[in-house]
Amino acid sequence: MAMPYKGDTVDAEVARIAGRQHGVVTAKQLNAAGWGRMAISERSRSGRLHRIHQGVYAVGHRGLSLHGRFMAAVLACGEGAVLSHGSAAVLWNLLRPLEGPIHVSIPSASGRKRRRGIQIHRTPSLAEPSPSPSSTKQGGGRGRRLLTTYRANIPTTTVSRTIEDLEGYLPSHLVRRATRQAEFMGLNLEGIETDRTRSDLESAFLALIHDHRLPPPEVNAKLGRHEVDFLWHSVRLVVETDGFTYHRGAIAFEDDRARDLDLRAAGYTVLRFSGRQLDEEPGRVVGDVARALAEEGLSVTVG
Repeated sequence: MAMPYKGDTVDAEVARIAGRQHGVVTAKQLNAAGWGRMAISERSRSGRLHRIHQGVYAVGHRGLSLHGRFMAAVLACGEGAVLSHGSAAVLWNLLRPLEGPIHVSIPSASGRKRRRGIQIHRTPSLAEPSPSPSSTKQGGGRGRRLLTTYRANIPTTTVSRTIEDLEGYLPSHLVRRATRQAEFMGLNLEGIETDRTRSDLESAFLALIHDHRLPPPEVNAKLGRHEVDFLWHSVRLVVETDGFTYHRGAIAFEDDRARDLDLRAAGYTVLRFSGRQLDEEPGRVVGDVARALAEEGLSVTVG
């Protein structure tokens, strides 16, 4: 059997590194694999490497996934850097992708604040004695809560630290949404004081109903084998509040729709509102409920 060329072995090693890093590698990693400056330049000219940030390259093509762009930004910021703030919230599936630069925190009190396309946060509390971000503990010492971890093999702040970082950087309704999503997903929220997701949404909806002087519904009412969030029994109207429709998953989505069909077959009108609608479009929510109540014959005066 013919022995492989050394170049083939190096190419395979580079491909392996890129494979575990969402398609990106650093110049330092390329050097360690056996490519010097001239080899990197040659492969850049031939289109086998594409510079994403200083010292960070995409292997094969520029069409990086969102995870690839996140990984490239973290690698560009050096040892100990982690994805953070809104970008970490997106990685944890707490928020939809956000416009603007990728946010990265570094364990240093000095240095540059920004690279092209990256917002850098100097965060000395992330400093750690070991090279593994997952071992970082606030202030060090036994029993301290973790501040960083890995998600999809990308160094990132923990869920609780991510939500803390969102305060002051994003509007309050997005912070609430991220917190509710984390609760729904059963993620660790150590150090974050929150209400349970369901009660938070119920409180927001009931406050809308009260503020606009609509007839109050029954809450968490039983209808046969189903429990519904809100029920106006006399007019057979049901309202369900979905905090995280776009992240609940296919099984929960199908279960909800099967329940809606059961309720409609039994003669009930079913309205669904998302947590985003309660936060951002309360007037439309109240209007829909008021119209449904009036259509079913209940006297309604919107305050």
